[in-house]
Amino acid sequence: MMGGFALGAVLSKMNNLSTSDHSSVVSVNLFVALLCACIVVGHLLEESRWMNESITALAIGLCTGVVILLFSGGKNSHLLVFSEDLFFIYLLPPIIFNAGFQVKKKQFFRNFMTITLFGAIGTLISFSIISLGAIHFFKNMNIGSLEIGDFLAIGAIFSATDSVCTLQVLNQDDTPLLYSLVFGEGVVNDATSVVLFNAVQNFDLSHIDAVTALQLVGNFIYLFISSTLLGVFAGLLSAFIIKKLYFGRHSTDREVAIMILMAYLSYMLAELLDLSAILTVFFCGIVMSHYTWHNVTESSRVTTKHTFATLSFIAEIFIFLYVGMDALDIEKWRYVSDSPGTSIGVSSVLLGLILAGRAAFVFPLSFLSNLTKKSPENKIELKQQVTIWWAGLMRGAVSMALAYNQFTREGHTTLRGNAIMITSTITVVLFSTVVFGLLTKPLVRHLLPSPKHLVSMISSESLTPKSFTVPLLINAQDSEADLGSTITRPTSLRMLLTAPSRSVHHYWRKFDNAFMRPVFGGRGFVPYVPGSPTEQDDSQWKMDTSK
Repeated sequence: MMGGFALGAVLSKMNNLSTSDHSSVVSVNLFVALLCACIVVGHLLEESRWMNESITALAIGLCTGVVILLFSGGKNSHLLVFSEDLFFIYLLPPIIFNAGFQVKKKQFFRNFMTITLFGAIGTLISFSIISLGAIHFFKNMNIGSLEIGDFLAIGAIFSATDSVCTLQVLNQDDTPLLYSLVFGEGVVNDATSVVLFNAVQNFDLSHIDAVTALQLVGNFIYLFISSTLLGVFAGLLSAFIIKKLYFGRHSTDREVAIMILMAYLSYMLAELLDLSAILTVFFCGIVMSHYTWHNVTESSRVTTKHTFATLSFIAEIFIFLYVGMDALDIEKWRYVSDSPGTSIGVSSVLLGLILAGRAAFVFPLSFLSNLTKKSPENKIELKQQVTIWWAGLMRGAVSMALAYNQFTREGHTTLRGNAIMITSTITVVLFSTVVFGLLTKPLVRHLLPSPKHLVSMISSESLTPKSFTVPLLINAQDSEADLGSTITRPTSLRMLLTAPSRSVHHYWRKFDNAFMRPVFGGRGFVPYVPGSPTEQDDSQWKMDTSK
């Protein structure tokens, strides 16, 4: 009797498990089909003046959420449960790495001080304004019991711009200066926001004093430097391994695999060491594109270029599709259904604080940046400042992930105040992505009708699909030869004082050619062709003097 009962219980559990597995398979199938639909619809709307693939994925996600709500009787709206691990461990790394791998490095590092000024100092200013504004307004809006840590977390959550959506709205070839500033700021901004968010959760905020503030600043500086060095180390290690072992002699698959795995390893090591994984994998991508990518065979170059871009593209679509579906999660909206005005009020206040917080640092810091640039062509004009301000107003998956981390437990919440903050975050993300995202393209075309006038602000560089092969900080060696033949170089001290950017470029170039490339390879070093008489020679690398 007891044996029959136990057997029945086991069979019942197996049946439940089988049903659960089946439902998971169905959900994954539907989600993959929706991803395909997003790609197809996005392709059909490629020439649209208003739409981009982020908004397309959001719209399809919202429509899918409505359909699921109707079929489930109003009980559910999404196919998958939101997971912070899914976002931070699987979806974000390929996006940030590919951005670093394909970014125009010369533009990024030429504007590095301005980017750091916007991304670090600007985020701190925005964080302060949003946190203080939330404390001032929300205490009078009856949204539940929120502590000082929650208000500071709100500041960190809504300081994180959506660099994913911005990358799709701006074009690196049409507006290279704006792209490098907005994207570079976005990467540093995301890293700063995550660091601030973690600091808010880890520090004792019951008594905030000058010592705590200094600890926060010191912790940020340590994380920034350590994360950057870890990314550079991982990139150089991959370049050294591939250069010395020359995997392509036997299999290009191994070259591609080691590049992908080393990049992902740098991200996970940063997570393991409690560093900023975003900064680590971004700089790993930059170093890999400068050294490692040039050490592999031509077929591996083509493969890695398209593999990284494809993984990034799918991750971006996945994120916005899910955000669209999760926006209609009935569980969270049920808590605020009795007071929709409060939720709308909180969302409006947050949008106002985002607008004010961004304006509070873009225009003043642009003014300070312009003071350091003597040439009018290198200064950020007012129209460009407005574009930078507007393009960074969008909030996306980073804000969603941080909000879920702060105000939910495993994607669920039972407190009214937390539910209001989650629904308000969803509202802000949807509104900013759709409205601000839709208007960004027309705004750029109106303020900057012809990108040709931007050419004077940058040195000439290739705008071909292989433009990311330009060496770090400087164009190819022939550029230096051309310049050297027509321009008399001033003394080192005079050059450093009058043109610090070009001076750093010059000395980096000399150091790179003399010490880095002989060890780690890179542009100018090409492997011998497998099967050639020289393949068995101890020195498997030679200098390509034609470049």
